[in-house]
Amino acid sequence: MPDSMAEMLRQDMQCEGLLECLHGLKDLDRECYQALANAEEPLTVDEIGERVDRERSTAYRSIQRLLQTGLVSKEQVNYDQGGYYHVYYPTDPEEVADDMQRLLNDWYAQIGNLIGEFREKYGEEATPVPAEQ
Repeated sequence: MPDSMAEMLRQDMQCEGLLECLHGLKDLDRECYQALANAEEPLTVDEIGERVDRERSTAYRSIQRLLQTGLVSKEQVNYDQGGYYHVYYPTDPEEVADDMQRLLNDWYAQIGNLIGEFREKYGEEATPVPAEQ
C-alpha cells in the first residue's frame, strides 16, 4: 500500500484495490471475496477455505471482515432433522457500489473540512509581513 495519498493517486489502481483502500481489506479477504463472486451458488466457510487454500478458521476470520464491511451476506440453511449451517454470497454489486460512493463522499467532505481548517490556521499565520523601507 502506498505511503501517501499522492502516491496512491499516481498508481494504476484496479477495482479490487478500491475495495482494499475503502474497506481496509487484506489480500486474503480479496481472495475470499473473489472465490464467492466466482461461485455459481453460495458457499460454506469450509468450501471457501478450500478454494483459497486456507484452514477453516483463517477463512472464517476473513469472511467475518467481509460481513462487517457489507461486501458479503450470509444465509442460514436448516437441516430437515434439526440443526443448521451458514452459506455466504457476495452482496449485490450495485448496493456495494452505492455504499462505496457514500464512503467516498463522506471522506471527501471530511478532507474538505480539514483543508478549510488548514487555511484558517495557517493562512492567518502565513500572511506576508511587508518589508521595512
